[in-house]
Amino acid sequence: MRHRKRGRKLGRTTSHRNALFRNQATALFEHEQIRTTLPKCKELRRVAEKLITLAKQDTLHTRRRAARLLYGANLHHTPRRGESGAIMQKHAILQKLFEDIAPRYQDRNGGYTRIIRGELRRGDGAQMAYIQLVS
Repeated sequence: MRHRKRGRKLGRTTSHRNALFRNQATALFEHEQIRTTLPKCKELRRVAEKLITLAKQDTLHTRRRAARLLYGANLHHTPRRGESGAIMQKHAILQKLFEDIAPRYQDRNGGYTRIIRGELRRGDGAQMAYIQLVS
């Protein structure tokens, strides 16, 4: 029986699933809309809304907690010689979350994302959907 079991496993191991949601949350905050399958959208909503709620506090501690969940947003990492500026671009996503996205929802108590169903995927017939930040 599945009593009190939260979340979908999506046919992945725990570490793969965590990496998937970190990657998708980073992309969602960068582009403010992404397209993926409906079950992934529904699970990503949980992760993204918690991050936005966390970012509304805007303290050093909450920035560090959010940096742990977003890819490439490590505040203590300095690029090595020959390393590209991708780390700095990802750091900008963390800055965008705290300084652009979170203030938009300061007087809102949740419901920061919207899921819009799309077409069926041609290859396997999976239900596709768009997840976007509410404006």
